[in-house]
Amino acid sequence: MFDVAVPIHGVVNIFGFDLWITNTIVVSWVVSAILLTFAIVARIKLKSFTDKPKGFQNVVEMMVGAFDGFMKSNGTPKIQWMGGWFFTLFAFLLISNIFGLLPGQRPPTADWPLPFALALTSFFFIQFSGIRHNGWGYIKRTYLSPHPVFLPVNILGEFSRPISLSFRLFGNILGGLILVSLIYGIAPVIARFAIPVALHLIFDLAFGALQAFIFTILSLTFVGLAAAES
Repeated sequence: MFDVAVPIHGVVNIFGFDLWITNTIVVSWVVSAILLTFAIVARIKLKSFTDKPKGFQNVVEMMVGAFDGFMKSNGTPKIQWMGGWFFTLFAFLLISNIFGLLPGQRPPTADWPLPFALALTSFFFIQFSGIRHNGWGYIKRTYLSPHPVFLPVNILGEFSRPISLSFRLFGNILGGLILVSLIYGIAPVIARFAIPVALHLIFDLAFGALQAFIFTILSLTFVGLAAAES
């Protein structure tokens, strides 16, 4: 049966503060290591790329081309330079969400602090993009309009974006995890090798990819709107 508690692998004391090494942290490190390794290999092999791509070069060029097209289709010209960040965000979320396909593993995005941290990063990019392309007038229009007395309400309104982003991702991934766990618990033994497999493919793979896409495109949209604001 599914346990809502996040597994804890140990505690490290740093300058008098206890740092809890949870499953979310460990898996996040693993996912980051996978992405970093892929980036290093791609960078090393870049020197040997030819005009007639094959094998690994094909994979890299397909990924870069697909996401470049995605940025051009969904992002404003002002934020095209941020394509690398959004690609990394999507890749991190995709691998994290489908981590549940591995036996006994829990997706780190099923733990709310991780989706919130990523959403909060997008929030800071929204503010940075708005100020970079519209000056400090962006802060005035966003937080002090139509009157400075509305500052608390406007702050809450802006923070509702990362909160809603994080809960959308967290809720969908956790809900799928709970449902699959319940099926494991109530299904007959003979059916536990067929039904859960199909559900894993749906909730971990299909829904995981979909939620990674939704989180990325909503973040991209919010950042683009802040940059385009006049």
